[in-house]
Amino acid sequence: MRALLVVNPQATSTSDSARDVITQALSGVCKVDVAVTSHRGHASELAAAAGAEGYGAVVVHGGDGTVNEVVNGLMATRTTAGVSAAEPYGDAVGRPSLAIVPGGSTNVFARVVGYPADPIEATGTILDALRHRRRRTVGLGLADDRWFTFCAGIGYDAEVVARVERHRAGGRRSTHALYLRCAVTQFFTGTQRRDPALTVRVDDEEPIEGIHLAIVCNTTPWTFLDDRPIEPCPDASFDTGLDLLAPTSLRTATMLRHSRQLLAGVPPRGPHLVTRHDAATITLTASRPMAFQLDGDHLGDIESVTLRAVPHAIDVVV
Repeated sequence: MRALLVVNPQATSTSDSARDVITQALSGVCKVDVAVTSHRGHASELAAAAGAEGYGAVVVHGGDGTVNEVVNGLMATRTTAGVSAAEPYGDAVGRPSLAIVPGGSTNVFARVVGYPADPIEATGTILDALRHRRRRTVGLGLADDRWFTFCAGIGYDAEVVARVERHRAGGRRSTHALYLRCAVTQFFTGTQRRDPALTVRVDDEEPIEGIHLAIVCNTTPWTFLDDRPIEPCPDASFDTGLDLLAPTSLRTATMLRHSRQLLAGVPPRGPHLVTRHDAATITLTASRPMAFQLDGDHLGDIESVTLRAVPHAIDVVV
């Protein structure tokens, strides 16, 4: 089998030496080609080409952002004869399988599907799975025309991601401490907390107005603080639809209560929360442009987006 190893050299925990070790190890079970990303969107381009060229697997060495790009590239192509490459839906047959060697600061998707956090141990997991032809098929989310693996967010959480990315562009290293500092600073100095701008519609329900932010999960957890999972949507799963958490209040006391619940491993509850489980579609409409993120990657400001659950979308070597 041919495999393409896609490496993001800018990811937090990647290095040339690690890339060489991973390449040598994978070469024991398949023919490996290596591609190093050079710009935003490059990983998606490489994955799409790999699908068209008949690779059996694409191995990602990077963080959640690189994984998201590769997934979008893989979902844009089909290699099965008679299947249109312009039609990205349906089951996972005909696409290269996905494998991940964690290289980011958090690696949510990799950890949720079952890879060890250590890159060398994760490589061992991939080798064993390739030898035994072991795969796991998972569902994905689709935000208009962009795929996501574990979460989407509009509002405050996306504003925090944007603030972190500005710090990283200035040379700061991505750490959990940086995220926490940015979350506190954004909440008290940057987020509009008095005038909710969002309207949410879930499947065929009536629209719900007065929403401040929305977190949509395709699995759980939403993120990790070191080894501690943070689960705003604890029932979310790759095998069900999408889950929603949407507060109608951003008062300090309310947010502190929900933060304590999350850190204690308790599902958020209270009169100021809108929650849904196993939704097929979630449509978010804003009265003003709001920050938007997918899989922890800030994608700019938007005013509307429709998110869909797509089952059995991609095979993961694990």
